[in-house]
Amino acid sequence: MAVKRSGELFAHLPSGIDICYETFGRKADPAVLLVMGLGGPMGWWTDDFCTLLAEEGLRVIRFDNRDTGRSTKLRQHPVGKSDVVRAFAGLPVKAPYGLEDLAGDAIGLLDDLDVRRAHVVGVSMGGMIGQLITITHPDRVLSLTSIMSTTGRRRVGWQHPRVIPAMLASAGRTRDAYVARALRTSRIIGSPDFPTDEARATARAVETYDRGWIASGVARHMMAVLTQADRTAALGDVTAPTTVIHGLADPLVHKSGGRATHAAIPGSELLEIAGMGHDLPVQLYPTYVEAIVKNAARAS
Repeated sequence: MAVKRSGELFAHLPSGIDICYETFGRKADPAVLLVMGLGGPMGWWTDDFCTLLAEEGLRVIRFDNRDTGRSTKLRQHPVGKSDVVRAFAGLPVKAPYGLEDLAGDAIGLLDDLDVRRAHVVGVSMGGMIGQLITITHPDRVLSLTSIMSTTGRRRVGWQHPRVIPAMLASAGRTRDAYVARALRTSRIIGSPDFPTDEARATARAVETYDRGWIASGVARHMMAVLTQADRTAALGDVTAPTTVIHGLADPLVHKSGGRATHAAIPGSELLEIAGMGHDLPVQLYPTYVEAIVKNAARAS
């Protein structure tokens, strides 16, 4: 049976933020909210991945975080490179918004869709957002799957030194320059045992740029991540069934971030994957889907 797909729609939130989203599957099925990471539009949760989840009896909701894709861009709040460097160093700096605001956008989307409770799945920054949703709105979360993320404690989930120059490098001013930089970054942070075909990586980079990528949006996301609070204590109160997935070869968020998340959440399960870096390789889709569905089943 073909999976029903909504096409791109918009939720107009009371905050003034417009969130672009898309759904897969039947409205009557339990909802799973997919939260993407830093600078990533909803298409990074690929059609194939969303279809696999929908075929498991879940209504899949994917969306563009603010400052990505076709959602609202906050260009009136520029971030200087010096601000990002100070934040990397742990020095005091004010971010245009925090992860709490991104979590609020996600809850606003659920409100707009009249979804009372959802299974929340977040990757990288999206995992941080998912953790915050679970902490601040426990009544809205059926289960949590936190992928290649961390708790906000600076002593865990650190970046390998070779990654930082790539994160701070300019993406240029053209599509070609952005695509070239995206391919370089994917080679640095990608999964060594599950390589992504360069044609697939190029197509994703082109789609990302064409759907509204802006460098200032990535900088604002980065500031939200770098100024986040330590959630370790608050995660101790999480009661939703939780699965933590982390790659053992992740250079962007060290495996200690996943282990700390698992240790902080009572009753959580930890799935560590050898040879997985900081991406979602297609070879591991069945593994991710199985873990998400198994975790969702624990909620019932």
